[in-house]
Amino acid sequence: MAKIHELPTVLANQIAAGEVVERPASVVKELVENAIDAKSTEINITVEDAGLKFIKIVDDGNGIDPQEVKTAFLRHATSKIAEQRDLFRVRSLGFRGEALPSIASVAKVRMQTSEGGQGIEVNYAGGKLVNEKPAPARKGTTIEVSSLFYNTPARLKYMSSPNTELSRISDMVNRLAVSHPEVAFSFTSNGRELLRTSGRGNLLQVLGAIYGMKTVSKMVKIHADNLDLEVNGYVSLPELTRASRNYISIILNGRYIKNFGLTKAVISGYGSKLMIGRFPISVIEIKADPALIDVNVHPTKQEVRISDEGQISKLIYEAISSALADKQLIPDASEPFKQQSKMVDIFDSTPAPVRPAPTPQPALTEPKSEFHDAPELNQPIVINNKRELSLPEVSRFENRVATEPESLPAFQDISGPQSPAEQKASEVAELADVEEFKFDSGFPDLHYIGQIHGTYLIAETEEGMYLVDQHAAQERVNYEYYRQKIGEVSPDQQKLLVPIILDYSTSDYLLIMDKLPVLRELGLFLEDFGQNSFIVHQHPMWFKAGQEESTIKEMIDWILTNHKISVAAFREKAAIMMSCKRAIKANHHLDERQAKALLERLPQCENPYNCPHGRPVLVKFTNEDIEKMFKRIQDPHHTEEELI
Repeated sequence: MAKIHELPTVLANQIAAGEVVERPASVVKELVENAIDAKSTEINITVEDAGLKFIKIVDDGNGIDPQEVKTAFLRHATSKIAEQRDLFRVRSLGFRGEALPSIASVAKVRMQTSEGGQGIEVNYAGGKLVNEKPAPARKGTTIEVSSLFYNTPARLKYMSSPNTELSRISDMVNRLAVSHPEVAFSFTSNGRELLRTSGRGNLLQVLGAIYGMKTVSKMVKIHADNLDLEVNGYVSLPELTRASRNYISIILNGRYIKNFGLTKAVISGYGSKLMIGRFPISVIEIKADPALIDVNVHPTKQEVRISDEGQISKLIYEAISSALADKQLIPDASEPFKQQSKMVDIFDSTPAPVRPAPTPQPALTEPKSEFHDAPELNQPIVINNKRELSLPEVSRFENRVATEPESLPAFQDISGPQSPAEQKASEVAELADVEEFKFDSGFPDLHYIGQIHGTYLIAETEEGMYLVDQHAAQERVNYEYYRQKIGEVSPDQQKLLVPIILDYSTSDYLLIMDKLPVLRELGLFLEDFGQNSFIVHQHPMWFKAGQEESTIKEMIDWILTNHKISVAAFREKAAIMMSCKRAIKANHHLDERQAKALLERLPQCENPYNCPHGRPVLVKFTNEDIEKMFKRIQDPHHTEEELI
């Protein structure tokens, strides 16, 4: 057996780096937290090639005494704690003394620092001091990290694409910025500024810099406190949600943490106001006595132990539920028309990338009452201070089709804008227009009898009675249609009279840029449109009229939630999403013709037994089951007379 020995310092630091420095975002987090602890009021972050090539952090903090600089690169060297009891009253973001030596062991590091007098510069490579020399007397610290993982190449194999790694850095910077609105942050990648905050201590301004003012306008301030705790922050209205919990930020004493219980409390505060599978955008700031928190449970310090988590959860729940109780939660129905005044036309002065040309379609007859709120032609429009464009004189009905696509399911509405009542009546009427099919799939030949509560259809065969979930049935019919249409990815595109502009945070924008090829394969073409924005000029023909923007957003949401997604899986998800949107809902009464039309279409499906989510479409009661329920079948020893 090998002799027991002490590991060399450099090797020990490289092992520690495996926990502390997982990727470039980890380096940025550790160095920025050090800058915040140094009482900085301004922090500038610059990266190149997603941080693998170069990271630079410049702050105006207290700086380091030249005599202590080399000590700072020793493992477990810290100014934050001195004795055991300090561990239980930690007020700083860092205290373990692992960040600098861990980073220096897997990269080349150059540091310039000064307390206001003569500064010092040190250079490290692979954990070893290369040289030191005097530096300018600028108060604060500048750290440059280059060639990350150059001496541990195996770590590079676990890095994601440059955009994904940059997105992680951006997400980390965003969370640090909302944790410390009193600090002015700037974040630049390859010469492009991705974030800038004012440092005025206004959290709402920071959220505006990250998500845009359109999102901020739908945020609600929350507050609750007791003798030991205080909860502040902002949460989005129930109409503004995302497809994952990643947009919920929990800030505990200025530290971003991950805590399932507190995240659950945020969601619980909404009660039944959130749709299933949707989550709010929120920043929850918690101020608590450091003695109640143990931050020394993980090297990255993002996971903490809280001695009275239940009390904090209760405060969060009360703060959110009471804040939303006083707000108007009915979405503004006129908002889509307000947005039109900010949109631009498909013919911009800037040449757009070449896209597959849509199949020409004749215009429909113009209705008399549409487009009253549309902007006048040739009127200049300013969009988010990004471009000034105008609407050229084009047919205002260019974004509509006149002929029904071949094999169009009877449930698809291709008409123009309608009132909710008109649209509902139209969709119900279309159920009766399904062609009669003569096809035997082994599925029972259902004869319609009636409907229960506008939700279930009653049908019969010689073998018994069936209950059919009308929503699940039409979901299955729609799904098989959309699965085929999305799989075909027809080059036919529908032009939008008023293009759609989508704004995202920097981290989301970078992830979407990475997935543009996947979206293109589905026929969705997003074009870069200024700072963290995209513009859509056209969409696939299978989009439902009036739901173009919501459909695009849902598709993008799903990509953001599932980073590693194949085109095939994305097509499947898109087909399921569209089939659900187009299906009739519960409490929707059908007349006899409409119900029969649905039952005639169902057997044509490849799998008529389950909806795309796996729920059953129908259940069966055999004649024997019914007879047993009415006690017409009893013990075989009973006489026939007893059964009559």
